Amino acid sequence: MNTDNPMNTDAPMSAGTRPAAELFPVADAHLDRLRAGIAARADEEGVLDVAYRTLGTPVGTLLLAATGRGLVRVAFEREGFDAVLETLAERISPRVLEAPARLDAAAAELEEYFAGQRRGFDLPLDHALSSGFRESVQRFLPRIGYGRTRTYKEVAESVGSPKAVRAVGSACATNPLPVVVPCHRVLRADGGLGGYIGGLDAKTALLRLERAA
Repeated sequence: MNTDNPMNTDAPMSAGTRPAAELFPVADAHLDRLRAGIAARADEEGVLDVAYRTLGTPVGTLLLAATGRGLVRVAFEREGFDAVLETLAERISPRVLEAPARLDAAAAELEEYFAGQRRGFDLPLDHALSSGFRESVQRFLPRIGYGRTRTYKEVAESVGSPKAVRAVGSACATNPLPVVVPCHRVLRADGGLGGYIGGLDAKTALLRLERAA
């Protein structure tokens, strides 16, 4: 082996060339406390506009995000969390930070829901990502009772636009607060699932959960 080759990657690294993480290992718990401290200080100083965290659930990991007004986003992993956070930064504020404590109440209610112990959510919601007809539909959806379903046509009639069946489908497909705002309870007229932002497996699982409770 030619140890004179400056490109030789087998040669041992000197202390000056080793990655800082190897020279000064930091425990995960310490990093978590550091992040929590940064988030708390940002919140105290009013520079935390969007807080987020992730939550493991029976339908996969969810990303939860909230503003000072309330829960603004629930995202499935298939949507791409990085893309979701970028959209929040663009449409709401670039001051986005992982701050789990801000989402403790939302996480607790979702855990109760998935455990079959909760049938409705008592969380303040921020509809900043919706507007117009879509927002009207999304605000109506929580009125569909737990374990019940409506068709897209029935929802269109309920919001005063009986011919806007496709627009109702679009409002459900773009719902930024799935699970909490139950677009999974809206089905096609023939009983088919239709679409779902979290995928049809997730929609099926949510409907089964509510029927079993």
